Amino acid sequence: RIFPMAELTYDWVAGKPKTVPMDQLPPKVYEKNGLRIVDLTKVIDPSTESRRCNLWRFNTGGSVPDFHTNVDIGSHLGTHCECPYHHDDNWPSVAELPLDQFMGRGIYQVLDLPEDHQITGEDLEKAIGDRIQPGDTVILDSPHRIPPFTSLTGGPTDHRLQVGADCAQWLADHKVQCVGFGDGVAIEGDVRNVKPFHDILMAQNCTFLEVLQNLDQLKSDTFFISYTPMPIIGLDSCPVRVYAIEGLPGFTR
Repeated sequence: RIFPMAELTYDWVAGKPKTVPMDQLPPKVYEKNGLRIVDLTKVIDPSTESRRCNLWRFNTGGSVPDFHTNVDIGSHLGTHCECPYHHDDNWPSVAELPLDQFMGRGIYQVLDLPEDHQITGEDLEKAIGDRIQPGDTVILDSPHRIPPFTSLTGGPTDHRLQVGADCAQWLADHKVQCVGFGDGVAIEGDVRNVKPFHDILMAQNCTFLEVLQNLDQLKSDTFFISYTPMPIIGLDSCPVRVYAIEGLPGFTR
């Protein structure tokens, strides 16, 4: 029997229906068929998350009762992929980019540069100029790490490296498809630097990966990476599950 909507009774559990201790969650590193897989995604706990994240779990009723969840989140929640529509109404939203835009060869580079240094194209040329390829996803980091988008941002202990137009132009000239960030590079600093960094790269449909985790678990600086968002038309950014596969033929140095 199909129940009309008027007959359904919803048993609502509003807001944050369940918590699980972090030490009971699955591991971040896996071995499978000779490959090493590293989860680079921040786990979201709605009960502690500072950004918009609410869940409404309810029983649908009917002859086979089950549970659904209405999800109310921001597009920049946790580990997320920003698309060009984030900075210009005329640039592509998530659904307008092809699937292969969200996977490919990844490079992880820790830049050993002074505190508060603004990354230049010359810095990148010295660090990865001999191995970067068109279509790469480049993840930048430094030893000067703090958690992003927290009360520490811009405080006296925040000495992360800064991005700007010069390094953006270098990355654009080398036709990268995505730029990711470890906790040692600021992506929410001075708007005079952050805006041109976004605009230069997003103008050529480059995407950004923000709030990456577990980069210290990588054993290789070159790997296959995947970070597929939901194809929603008009969405500027989307939380993603990012993972690296080490040892995959064709995705090494």
